[in-house]
Amino acid sequence: MSSASCCGCESSPSLTSGDSSPEFPWAEFRLLGVVIVWFGVGLVLSLREMLPLWGEWLWFIPAYLWVGWGVLTTAGRRLLKGRALDENFLMTIATLGAIAIGELPEALAVMLFYRLGEAIQDVAVDRSRDSIRALLEIRPDIANLKTPDGLEPVPPESVAVGAEILIKPGERVPLDGDVLSGESYLDTSALTGESVPRSVKPGEGVLAGSINQTGALTVRVTRPFEESSLVRILELVEQARQQKAPTEKFISRFARRYTPIVVALALAIALIHY
Repeated sequence: MSSASCCGCESSPSLTSGDSSPEFPWAEFRLLGVVIVWFGVGLVLSLREMLPLWGEWLWFIPAYLWVGWGVLTTAGRRLLKGRALDENFLMTIATLGAIAIGELPEALAVMLFYRLGEAIQDVAVDRSRDSIRALLEIRPDIANLKTPDGLEPVPPESVAVGAEILIKPGERVPLDGDVLSGESYLDTSALTGESVPRSVKPGEGVLAGSINQTGALTVRVTRPFEESSLVRILELVEQARQQKAPTEKFISRFARRYTPIVVALALAIALIHY
């Protein structure tokens, strides 16, 4: 299914339903890895009195690098580009400072909690993408246009207002319109969330994206495809996906000022102490 003409979805090819190849659940994998390392931290700490110093380093440093490698490399790349003042930079200097004074468990714990939060966020984002993919799948590909020569399958975008289309049982309603003839039940759960099929008869309206379940319907189109209820829903979902929440915008602005202040205070405290 092509979504190139629908609400700017061409900018997000990874969300279209045309790619049927299964994706590896990286977010869940990362979350599982963080949990495994966390249990390992508890085990090592319980045996801390019995382990030599090199034993702690042998566990904590590889675990720290495995959990925090993405944060460390991101901080390094942004530092080289002159854009280091973000949360990755904070996590890096905080954990490396803990390692420098020999507090290996604290360094790993800080990185673990940060990565745990990222992993949970990734799981939520992946589920949102799955929901968007499912929503994009309700976009119909063709409309059965009634012509003097019979039915002609055409793209919904090319059907004019006032034209008549035939919707067979099992097909999706391609455009908003009014029923001229026929009676049927429509599955509107993809649009409204209502699981009970809705009965329609001549004179009643139908919405694009619904599924015709029982009888054939002849429908007069009342809105062009780009103004149909289905496209409006897809546009709202796409806009919501691309825009940052107000809280996220505030945090991004706050971090640019918070990071240098914290780093300066830390350096001042270290120097004043000596």
